[in-house]
Amino acid sequence: MRLACIGECMIELSQLDLDAGSARIGFAGDTLNTATYLARLGVPVSYVTNLGVDAFSVKMLEGFAAEGIDCGLVGRHETRLPGLYSIEIDGRGERSFRYWREASAARTLFQGVGARLEELDGFDVVYLSGITLAILPADVRAALVGRLGVLRNRGVKVVFDTNYRPRLWSDADTARAAFDAMWRVTTLGLPSLDDEEKLYPGLSAAGVLDRISALGVKEIALKNGALGPVLCVEGEARVVRFAAVARVVDTSGAGDSFNAGYLAARLAGSDPAVAAEAGHRLACVVIGHHGAIVPMAAMPERVSGRVPLPPFSLSADRGE
Repeated sequence: MRLACIGECMIELSQLDLDAGSARIGFAGDTLNTATYLARLGVPVSYVTNLGVDAFSVKMLEGFAAEGIDCGLVGRHETRLPGLYSIEIDGRGERSFRYWREASAARTLFQGVGARLEELDGFDVVYLSGITLAILPADVRAALVGRLGVLRNRGVKVVFDTNYRPRLWSDADTARAAFDAMWRVTTLGLPSLDDEEKLYPGLSAAGVLDRISALGVKEIALKNGALGPVLCVEGEARVVRFAAVARVVDTSGAGDSFNAGYLAARLAGSDPAVAAEAGHRLACVVIGHHGAIVPMAAMPERVSGRVPLPPFSLSADRGE
């Protein structure tokens, strides 16, 4: 089973102390976060992106390789650099972001540097997000979605998380059109309710599931923060109940790690409800630490040993 994650890795500044002039420097991005946790869960994963040739890019590549991520489709742009963002955390652990990414190397993906669209043909699973779509020019975005449609028709599993960031789009209508085109070629959807509410104000969780299902997505895990996901498989919805998280330090990477836990469990043959618990359990670990990617030592024992999370029984209530 070969899995590709497509997207952008950036320089991350967290634990900011502007008075002291200090910050923690890391490397992260939504699809890179998911790729990292998938690798830690024992899933063979390749990362598809473009970086520069600068010291930050070199360090990123070293970090990818150290996590067991294949870097064969990481392109190197001679004149561009990685993007950068900062995380600011409020008293409740909720985060806000500041970005410097307009000319990042990742925006040149599938445009003559690095991977070609045809190289996605060798994968069994392809994972990407709304941010992946947003950073690409419209024609390249359309070509990528078209290629994924061909792959899905061949039996490749296409996995999509909206991860809507309004500032990356010219307007909401453009984002809605791009996401709908992507949903039509998606096998497994991993959206978040808060993203969907931004795009479709007033739409309930049941309405979101109905809308995405109508576009042809057969399996959806709709993330809803601490309340846990609502699952929809072949048009049948199930609400999965979780215990409240005891401690929230930083919600960065919560959805990305959930996606990894869910996807790894599903690829291992687990039921969607069991997969949702695996994703939730991993996300609970991640939000108890600073930064989107936690140290290996902070991971649950079976995860840190690169052994997939084991399935276990879970009750699921039917509902909307």
